[in-house]
Amino acid sequence: MTQTMRRIGLGAGAALLAVGTAVGAVAYAQNTPGGQPPFMGRRGPRAGMMGAPFGGLRMLGRRLDLTDPQKDQIKTILQSHRDEWKTLADRAADARAALDAAVTADTVDEAAIRDKSAALAAVNADMAVARARTRAELVQVLTPDQQAKLKALQAQREQRRQQMRQRFEQQGQGK
Repeated sequence: MTQTMRRIGLGAGAALLAVGTAVGAVAYAQNTPGGQPPFMGRRGPRAGMMGAPFGGLRMLGRRLDLTDPQKDQIKTILQSHRDEWKTLADRAADARAALDAAVTADTVDEAAIRDKSAALAAVNADMAVARARTRAELVQVLTPDQQAKLKALQAQREQRRQQMRQRFEQQGQGK
């Protein structure tokens, strides 16, 4: 039971981390006139996407030594997917709200909870596919050296994630 709860906690933490990274990439990519704030989802920066194709664009721009034309191409690609991401963010927020309502209802309706969970899972799957497609477009902008650097950065990020998971599990076991 506790291992299941740890996994749920780790999944939720990873999801929040991914959402924050995604929002940063989209906010950077948007060129909103008049100093208007960029779109942050219906309920703020943590309510929308479950991860961006690259993560934080500014940081990666420095780490991958992106040229100005590459940055412009990446901005254009991300802007071309802006409406798609907004729609997905809205669907995800609605699915999460529906699931929360089913879970917190006065009576436990297991079928409704399972139905709402499946709907949320379907939205998450759609978001994963959209991320993969967008990422594939973005990788094409990079040189082979930059692509290799990106893979190395992703491997480092996964290693840090594994280390955090191990520390979390050790803390939960009282070590």
